[in-house]
Amino acid sequence: MTKLIVEISRKHKPSIFVQPGEIPRICDVTERELGKTFRHYQRGGVIVTIVTDPSTQDSTVKQLSLAGLTRAVAGLAVWQRFDKRSNGWVICDPPEKYIRVLHDATSYPHLPLLNGIARQPYLRPDGSLVTEPGYDFETCMFGVFNAYDFKIPPTPSRQQAEQALAILSELLSEFAFKTNQDLAAALAAILTATIRSSLPLAPLFHSKAHSISSGKSYLCELITAFVTPQRGTPHAFPADDEECRKILLAELLTAPAVVEFDNLTTDLVPHKSLCTVLTSEFISGRILGQSKTAEVGTRTLFLSSGNNVDPVRDMTRRTITITLDPTCEIPATREFRKQPVRDVRVNRGRYVSLALTIIRAWICAGRPKTECKTLATYYEWSDLCRQPLLWLGLPDPAACIFESISADPDREQLGMILLGWRDRFGNEAVLIRDALKRISFDDELWEFIRDIAAEKDGSINKNRLGWWLKRNEGRVVNGLRFVRDESSRGSVKWKAQVL
Repeated sequence: MTKLIVEISRKHKPSIFVQPGEIPRICDVTERELGKTFRHYQRGGVIVTIVTDPSTQDSTVKQLSLAGLTRAVAGLAVWQRFDKRSNGWVICDPPEKYIRVLHDATSYPHLPLLNGIARQPYLRPDGSLVTEPGYDFETCMFGVFNAYDFKIPPTPSRQQAEQALAILSELLSEFAFKTNQDLAAALAAILTATIRSSLPLAPLFHSKAHSISSGKSYLCELITAFVTPQRGTPHAFPADDEECRKILLAELLTAPAVVEFDNLTTDLVPHKSLCTVLTSEFISGRILGQSKTAEVGTRTLFLSSGNNVDPVRDMTRRTITITLDPTCEIPATREFRKQPVRDVRVNRGRYVSLALTIIRAWICAGRPKTECKTLATYYEWSDLCRQPLLWLGLPDPAACIFESISADPDREQLGMILLGWRDRFGNEAVLIRDALKRISFDDELWEFIRDIAAEKDGSINKNRLGWWLKRNEGRVVNGLRFVRDESSRGSVKWKAQVL
């Protein structure tokens, strides 16, 4: 009986005949059969599948190992090789050399592309909703949700959007936001979490307070509940860019719903790889433990939190800060009547549907635009997560970005040096060594230069100062910028130019 079942199953499978000299054909056929299953995809130049943890029910993307790929292709077809002794074809296991060639390839023309996992209904580029789970050919997303949990009106009205906003605002009513602008930023974070899989790019949301137990982590937990039914697993903020790149690449390969950096003890510094994932749709790097390079999508919600820490330098334009200020001596002693995180987890379909109703109502209203400052890079995010709130009368949730840029200490430092350089040298272009000779030690400009380029013995490192000027060349602060004197030859002369 068992043999009969095996024979019947084999009849419904294609045969792959293993012959010398036909590696390209065999790998091509194998990849085609793998793609037909719609259980295996390509992501970032590697073959992946979607797995669900039986204990947490969390779905993630997992790269297929060589053994995993062997098992997968063994069940797709009947593999056969020619046996000289019997002068006929006999059934065999998939030969390792063919599987290894397929596993180590850099492109897969026959495997469907996987951009990420959606854990609730999501938007297509035209604004329509994908309400069914499974693979969507237009967006290359895979939905892992129960469609019956979500009830979004087909064409929601402004009144329905206002009602939805009131319910979501009530969820946040016991958080001690410093201003209404911070409340708007928290609502923008909820909208972003809800449709993050639909957005090519989105800023990082940073929860900030003056003291512990102010609700920063809890707010991040609430925002996380809108992007995934699972709990987040926060990371410590990486110390350097190399560590940051390893963390991000390892995480993004699995298409996580959220990446959170909790309890920062230093400012949110601009590691290159972090800046990249916040302003690029893809990040590339070598897979840990392998010689293979992967390029993976960045459609993941990024959160952070910390006491009295802020985004600095290049992170200012990539971060929306939500400030909490309980205005009491011991915030941990406050009493709360509500448990919004529990409420959202218990009835997640309802609350996610409310957030989608707000966005869809704005789309159905013709995408009305409220005048506001342009946020470079995040145009689609600004349309779908910023404009609906402005349309409903809330303050600009992105206003903090422009405030952070103006208050950036690096910008202030550059502004002071520009003013000091202009006051000392006017419109004259000077060599760095000549400038240092003409600036007195008790001059305020000397103090700023010393902060940038001082050695341990108090002398100024001319190369370091030159590198700093080069890095800030052309950046405008207070109507001034550093420019090189084009007429000079050999050594570079610098001047503070008035615009």
